[in-house]
Amino acid sequence: MSVVRTVLVTGGAGGIGRAIAAAFRDLGDDVVVADLRDADVAATSLGIRGVAIDITDEDSIAAALERIGPVDVLVNNAGLLTVHGRLMELPGADMLRILRTNAHGTFLMTQQVARQLVSRGRGGAVVNLSSIGARQPTPGMGGYECSKAAVDALTRWSAIELAEHGIRVNAVAPGPVLTPMLAAGLPAGSPARQAWLDRIPLRELATVEAVAAAVVFLASDVAAHITGVSLPVDGGQLLT
Repeated sequence: MSVVRTVLVTGGAGGIGRAIAAAFRDLGDDVVVADLRDADVAATSLGIRGVAIDITDEDSIAAALERIGPVDVLVNNAGLLTVHGRLMELPGADMLRILRTNAHGTFLMTQQVARQLVSRGRGGAVVNLSSIGARQPTPGMGGYECSKAAVDALTRWSAIELAEHGIRVNAVAPGPVLTPMLAAGLPAGSPARQAWLDRIPLRELATVEAVAAAVVFLASDVAAHITGVSLPVDGGQLLT
């Protein structure tokens, strides 16, 4: 008989996070969607639990974890993707906002859940959402990509320090993902969409389900001897 895990997915109200939450739910896990807004709405539609959380605020995280109870798997999906700018144009305040959300927020979530896992002595898994942008730059997206490079470093840092407690920490690094937001901004057949496709050897954008499958794999016992990696889900884009 399989053990039901409690899986916490931050930024789970839409897009990739929602697909990740649905994938764990379909496995029979007790899934909790955490988001700054609309967590309860998303949770109700998925038939799971929801909790409001601000991943940049330690008190908000602590209060949410108190409500949720013991967590077995943490998926750090919440992040800021919509703020961009070239090096000489991006306001410093925007850069700090990106880093505070994507890097510092992921750190705070990992820290508090790791403390909880260590105190229970049962091990666990953390999966962070990174990006191939951490390794392959795109003009105008450097702030976001710097934050994801920090997430990759945090993944390795967490993995080496938490291994002795039986806690594995990995990351999934997608390329462009066909979320509703991306589909609206890059309509099928548009030159902008084609420009992205031309960078991908498999000539397809990743689906949210493909990213979710990679997250589920890294959190599973099948990946029991994998820790500290950042797994690209990019159709081969890093090969170019």
